[in-house]
Formats: sequence, structure tokens, C-alpha cells
Amino acid sequence: MTCEIVIAGFGGQGVLSMGKILAYSGLMEDKNVSWMPSYGPEQRGGTANVTVIISDDAVSSPLVQDYDVVIALNQPSVDKFTPRVKPGGTLIYDTNGVSHIPERSDIEIYEVPATDEATNMGNAKVFNMLILGAMLAVRPILPLDSIRKGLEKSLPERHHKLIPMNMQALERGGQILHPHKA
Repeated sequence: MTCEIVIAGFGGQGVLSMGKILAYSGLMEDKNVSWMPSYGPEQRGGTANVTVIISDDAVSSPLVQDYDVVIALNQPSVDKFTPRVKPGGTLIYDTNGVSHIPERSDIEIYEVPATDEATNMGNAKVFNMLILGAMLAVRPILPLDSIRKGLEKSLPERHHKLIPMNMQALERGGQILHPHKA
């Protein structure tokens, strides 16, 4: 099993954190992992994306042309990465800030109202865990127990008290995603 994933959006949406959590979680499962971030100089508001490869086999290169999974958190990311989803692959997007999804009949497309749900949960910071939970619901490449371990590894110890809330958001993300309707 090899899964090539790109997560793309604005800085401040937790794009790089999501990728890091996936990478650490893959390591907890004794998988071969690659994590390659790409971002502009702006800390918040600039564009950011991260490529994560999780594989049973050696990862020969962190450079990927086409992806099994694209998570696009804003319209520029949808526009840039939708054409790069492999046939049979998956596109997941947040419904806030995305107004147009290019039509493709050869991929699965899911929408996740993560911004709205994070507001309902009373903490905007769980946005990225809602998205990650949605992805894991349609592409269960790693068990939630390993994601918990990835959270423990990637979060500073002073933030470990937030892990239960993040785990709740992961589970909720899998409940709120819907197939995209053209």
C-alpha cells in the first residue's frame, strides 16, 4: 500500500500540522514516510501545501506529480490540485471558501463543512482534525490509535491536554463529510 497525499490551503489552517501528524502516525505503524512542506514567507494567510507519502515500501522520491488524495481547503488549492488527482483518487474540500469544483467523473469528491463544525464545537483550532478525520473515513490508511500517537509526538507536551478534543474532532470529521453533488 502506498498513498500519496497533498494537503493545500492558506497558512494558519493547520495544513503543515495535518501533514506532520499523518507522517508521525505513519511512522508509528512502521510505514515508510515522506513529508515535504511548501509554503510562502507569510505565516498566516499565504498559501501552504504539504505532500505526505505513506507506504509499505521504500519511498523513492518525495516529489509527486499526481496524488491519490487531494485535500483542498481554499479555491486556489482546488483549482491547482484537482487536475492532479489520479483517476480513482479522492478530492476532499472544506465547503467554506470553495465556490467551484471542476467536474471530474473519474474521482471521488467529498465536501466537509469543517469551518462550520469547528465553530459549532466551540474551537476553530479543531478545523484541521475535522478534515483529517473526514479523509480517514474515506481512506482509512492509518488507525485512529496511531493518529493519537502522532498527535502526542507532534504536539508540544503542554498541549497534550488538547488531544481528547482533537480525537473527538477526528471522529466527528468522518460523520460530517458528504459526497459532492454537481
